[in-house]
Amino acid sequence: MTEQHFDIVIIGAGPGGYSTALRAAQLGKTVALIERDKTLGGTCLNRGCIPSKALLTAAHSAQNIRQAERMGISATLQSIDFGKLRDFRTSTVETMTKGLAGLLSHRGVTVFRGEAELRDVHDVHVAPAGGEAQVMRSFKAGVEEPVGSELTIKGEDIVLATGSRPLPLPGNPFSGALIDSTQALELDTFPSSAVIVGAGAVALEFASLWNAAGCEVTLLIRKDRVLSSWEKRASMTLTRELKRRGISVVTRTSVDYVDTGANLGATVHYRQGGGEEERTAYGEVVLAAIGRMPNTDAGWFASNGIELEERGYVSTDAYGRTNVEGVWALGDITPGHALAHRAFEQGITIAETIAGLDPKPVSDETVPQVVFSFPEAASVGLALDDAKSCETIINPQETAYPMLSNSRMLMSGEGGSMTIVSGAMAGAPDVPLVLGVHIVSPLASDLIAEAEQLVGNRVPLAAAARLIHPHPTFSESFGEALLKADGRPLHTR
Repeated sequence: MTEQHFDIVIIGAGPGGYSTALRAAQLGKTVALIERDKTLGGTCLNRGCIPSKALLTAAHSAQNIRQAERMGISATLQSIDFGKLRDFRTSTVETMTKGLAGLLSHRGVTVFRGEAELRDVHDVHVAPAGGEAQVMRSFKAGVEEPVGSELTIKGEDIVLATGSRPLPLPGNPFSGALIDSTQALELDTFPSSAVIVGAGAVALEFASLWNAAGCEVTLLIRKDRVLSSWEKRASMTLTRELKRRGISVVTRTSVDYVDTGANLGATVHYRQGGGEEERTAYGEVVLAAIGRMPNTDAGWFASNGIELEERGYVSTDAYGRTNVEGVWALGDITPGHALAHRAFEQGITIAETIAGLDPKPVSDETVPQVVFSFPEAASVGLALDDAKSCETIINPQETAYPMLSNSRMLMSGEGGSMTIVSGAMAGAPDVPLVLGVHIVSPLASDLIAEAEQLVGNRVPLAAAARLIHPHPTFSESFGEALLKADGRPLHTR
C-alpha cells in the first residue's frame, strides 16, 4: 500500500487537528489524520491542559486542608503518595485520549501514525514515526495495522496543525535541573524548592501547584506584575494573591544564565531593574516558562513556499487559508492566543469553509483566556485602554466590582477582582454593550463562559444586567457587577 486519497489530510492530531477532522467527517468529507505520537490529542491532552489540571485538582485538596483551620476544622496534610498521584494523572490522560480515538473512529476518520512531510500542494509523504519500522493506520479506536515503510496520502485540501513546543531561555538549552513544562509534569515528586522564570499561564499554574504542595517557589518576572498584557487590575490582584500565599515574586528581572552544574539543582543568575549587580536564585528545579515556539522549522514549510511571519508563525487569512492554494493552518502555528479552545473553533471554521458553508471567522477578541492559578484568573474582550484606542467605540467605561461583597467570596478566604468594560458602538451611541470582562476569583474559569457569550454576541449592557444569577453563588458577583456597570447597583454602592 503506497498511496491513498482523501478529501482532507490533516497533519497533527492536537485540538486544532482533531476538531477539523471531527467536523469535516460530520460534513461528509473523507478525512486522514496524521500524528507521530503514540496517542492522539497533542500537547493539550498529553503534556499540557489535561495532566496539569489533574495535578492542580489534587493540589486544591491540599490547599483546602491547610485552610480548614480557619473554619474550625482541625486537619493536617500527612503526606502525598506520588505513585497514586501519578496514576491519577496518567489515568485521566488515558481516559481522554482513548475517548478521542473512539470518537474519531465513530466519525469515520482514518488515523495514520507516522512522520508527515508535505511534498507538494496535494501530496503528503508519511514515514514511520521514531522507533517504528512501519507507518501504522487505524480505522477502529486503538486498533492499528502496518501499511508499509512509507506512504503517500493525497488530499484535495491539506490542513497544517503541527503545534508548538516550549521556548528555552536564550543561550540556556533545557538540561539537567533546567526543565520545561513537559518535564515538570513528569517529575516523580514535587520539588522542595523551585525557581520559575515566566509570568504567563504555565508559570503561574506551576507556581500555584508547587506552592500548595509545600514547595518554596521563587517566580522571576520581567515586568512589575504577572500577566502584564492583561487588564491591569486583574494582573495586579493576582500578583498580590500569589505573594500572599508565600510565593516570592521578584519583579523586573532579566536572566543572564542558569548554572545547572555538577550538583543537584540549578542556580539562576539574573539582574533586577536594569541594575549592574548580579543576583542569584537557587532551586531544586528551574522551570523555564517563557512561552512556546511554533513547530514550523521543518524544511518542507519553506520548500512548499508557505509564508511564515518573523517569529515562525504561518500567515493565514481569517478563515485559516495560507498563501498556498489548498493549504490551511491553525492552532499554535498561527498568530494569536495559543489556546486549545481557540484551535477547536479554528478547526470548525476551516472544515466548514472547505465544505462550502459560510462560517464566521474566529475573533480573538472573543477568545477567553484562563489561568488555573490559585486563585484563578480569566479574561475576555477588551480592557479599557483597548476600548479607548478603538475609533468605533463611544464613551468606554470601566466598572470595578468589590469581590468581598459577595458572600461566597467572603467564605472562601480568597482575594479577587472583577472589572467590566462597556461602551457603545458609533452606529448605536445610545446602546452600551458589554465589551470586556476580567476576573480573578475562585471558579473564574467557569464564570468567564457567560462573559464570553455577552461579549461575543454584543449583548446590550442593560439586557445583560437583567439576567438573574442564583444566590448565593460566585456567579452572583458577575450579576452584581453588571448591575453596577448599568448604573443601578443592588448590594454595592
